Amino acid sequence: MTQRSGPLSGTRIVEFAGIGPGPFVTMMLSDLGAEVVRIDKQGGATINPMAGTPHEVDARGRRSIALDLKQPAAIGVALKLLDGADAVLEGFRPGVMERLGLGPDVACARNKKLVYARMTGWGQTGPLAQAAGHDINYIAISGALHAIGVRERPAIPLNFLGDYGGALVMVIGLLAALFNARVTGQGQVVDTAMSDAAVYLTTIFHAMGQAGFWREKRESNMADGGMPYYNVYRCADDEWISIGSIEPQFYAELMRLTGLDGDAEFAQQMDASGWPHLKARLTEVFAQRTQAEWCETMEMTDVCFAPILTMSEAAQHPHNVERQTFVEIDGVVQPAPAPRFSRTTPEIERPPAYAGAHTRDVLTDWGLTAERVEELLASGAVRHAE
Repeated sequence: MTQRSGPLSGTRIVEFAGIGPGPFVTMMLSDLGAEVVRIDKQGGATINPMAGTPHEVDARGRRSIALDLKQPAAIGVALKLLDGADAVLEGFRPGVMERLGLGPDVACARNKKLVYARMTGWGQTGPLAQAAGHDINYIAISGALHAIGVRERPAIPLNFLGDYGGALVMVIGLLAALFNARVTGQGQVVDTAMSDAAVYLTTIFHAMGQAGFWREKRESNMADGGMPYYNVYRCADDEWISIGSIEPQFYAELMRLTGLDGDAEFAQQMDASGWPHLKARLTEVFAQRTQAEWCETMEMTDVCFAPILTMSEAAQHPHNVERQTFVEIDGVVQPAPAPRFSRTTPEIERPPAYAGAHTRDVLTDWGLTAERVEELLASGAVRHAE
């Protein structure tokens, strides 16, 4: 295995394949230079129609081995990998790994420095720990889903808050535990619940509510569509723009460029009683011109303005093009690694791999003899997909 260039170069991570935020976590770790080996189930079914194709971008950067975890020999292989790993990530319901003989009680006893990262919806403990769920359910009990949307009903914010909010919290926790393990020589279990992560992300809003600065009614607050100058508006061509003119100097620029600066009733920016009328007036003004025309007027000004783009349009925006925010691999345009580093530049090691594509290479790289690998292949405990 060649040395990688990212800041996590030299770090070895084992991933038990799953869905949801787990693959996004290990994609990020791989982008940052870690060597990640994904353990796929032999012949396991998947609900992902992109699995094994270049479009499965959250599987990029890793090598894959296929194990039949119903066989003791395959469990032995998995333990061998964990013995040589700095961290392992799994996303099964609580108790599954223990029943396989791969839980932290076994793995961490064998490898004292191992960081054992566990990703679930509800966490390892609590009344809901064994319940099924998805992102929408995890953010529902956090207060976040109630706060997002229009006055009449909550809106579903894709699966950013639960799944990918959980992924980011997991990455922070895993990296912190790795740092601690290198200082102390002791690994530990990192229990990441997507429901916890969603609550964590709402910290400031919970605080504002208790302080009396947040109303539990959608479209009544600063960041939920209540403010007319922190909002979205439809243009003449049915495209949309975003406005974030909160600070007084930015609000003044918004008033100037919309021609409303001479209207005295809009001088009191923070008077909430005038917000509905101002929103109605801004709706009328922005509907008079196209998105492109408003971009010509407001982009690169201090209005705090941006057009609302589709995902395909985002890849073509000049700012994203100049910063190379998107890359193309095997004909698939996808987000580039983030953040940027001045010395240890992250890179995408390889396109997504199909299950078992690297079984032989991984097992020999991680310490098994070629003879033992062939024995395992012959037994059916592991599979190499040609």
